Amino acid sequence: MPSNKNLKEVKSLTQKLDKANAIYFTDYLGLDVVSITKLRKEFVSNDVEFTIAKNTLIKLAAKDVGIDGLDEFLSGPTAIALSYNDPTDPAKVIKSFLKDFDKPSVKGMILDGQVFQAEEFDKIANLPTKDQLLSQLVGMLNSPMSKLSSTLGSPISGLLGTLEQLNSKKG
Repeated sequence: MPSNKNLKEVKSLTQKLDKANAIYFTDYLGLDVVSITKLRKEFVSNDVEFTIAKNTLIKLAAKDVGIDGLDEFLSGPTAIALSYNDPTDPAKVIKSFLKDFDKPSVKGMILDGQVFQAEEFDKIANLPTKDQLLSQLVGMLNSPMSKLSSTLGSPISGLLGTLEQLNSKKG
């Protein structure tokens, strides 16, 4: 029979997995306490939750939420990075952290319910953020309006310039 502590942990993990729109499974073994503390601070400053849990408890929580296909990610020491906002936030933090350290290595990811292998990590880490994509969209939407405005305004300004030249010649 499972202990109360494990039951509470599974319940907590179930709620987190259910709310998260991105879950990154990582291997943290080899990082010392100072490095893990630094990594946690990076995650917190980017609104990402970083949790170390037993693989069996993660499996039970994932089963409760209806997530399948995690067995290959849940071997050895596992920590999960959960994002409730932008799904690429954990990838950006991990990628930045890997410039100075060898770990954590990504075992796999779940983004919006779709399972991705570790090989896909670099592609995801290089994706633009939601804010960057929105600003690009606004720029693309604004560009035709600016061109239309200058196109419509140029004949009038040309006409005004011609009228001013004629007026200065007469005067």
